[in-house]
Amino acid sequence: MGGPRRAGARGQRSGQHRLSDRGSWPHLAPALVRSGLVSVDFDGTLSPIVADPSQAVPGPGAVAAVEELARVCRRVLVVSGRPLEFLRRYFDDHLVTLVASYGLEIADRGEVELHPQAGSWVDVVRDVATASREKGPPEMEVEEKGLSLTLHYRRHPEIAGQVEEWAAGQAIRSGLEVRRAKLSVELHPPVQVDKGTAILSFVDDARLVVHVGDDVGDLPAFDALDLLHGRGREVLKVAVDGDEVPALLIDRADLVLDGPPEVPEFLLYLRDRALGA
Repeated sequence: MGGPRRAGARGQRSGQHRLSDRGSWPHLAPALVRSGLVSVDFDGTLSPIVADPSQAVPGPGAVAAVEELARVCRRVLVVSGRPLEFLRRYFDDHLVTLVASYGLEIADRGEVELHPQAGSWVDVVRDVATASREKGPPEMEVEEKGLSLTLHYRRHPEIAGQVEEWAAGQAIRSGLEVRRAKLSVELHPPVQVDKGTAILSFVDDARLVVHVGDDVGDLPAFDALDLLHGRGREVLKVAVDGDEVPALLIDRADLVLDGPPEVPEFLLYLRDRALGA
């Protein structure tokens, strides 16, 4: 779905579209969208990427678009590596299902559920975060998230190798698992949850399944949509382009949005289709 890629962007894949070329999109029947599940990432999707992750906030219109869509379709998920406390600052979890820490924490219909294996890792994460601040590469930034942590080198890409080596050593020492991300390395409990498992756990009998994201952590979501497509569901894989977006994500997408500012527009398009507009 969508149109030609802008000059200088990665090569366009056959059948892949841009938001600006709505005329070429397949027709989405209102009943199909109303029955759908829409999953949306936070950082780099609803929020622009910023140098200091503590300063990240939803972009203009993003929260309103998410909640307006949630009022007219079966279910909307915000799926993120961010902790639940962070996501609840912006989104009403009576309206939007919040899948935090990649599924270790979930708020749904006002009820909070913690993965049964998650709590035992809180002290381990805290210990690794403390060690990373005190003994890790000097320019590395440590973002502690309660049930996971992220080691950033966005402001100092020249230390990428040092950060990756440090993370690998801490993973061996602590039992946490390494996950790659944009100009950073994440350390997570060895619990098999990700954006794909989150989608599969909430899909129920949704006839349309959409995921919108921008990073390697969104590839498991695309895998889940491919699986569901093989089972007869309609799916739409949406990548949000940007300087740090992995080429593989772009290559696998059905639709490519030109950065976070286009995400609210796309969500409102889905809302309008659900309403028959």
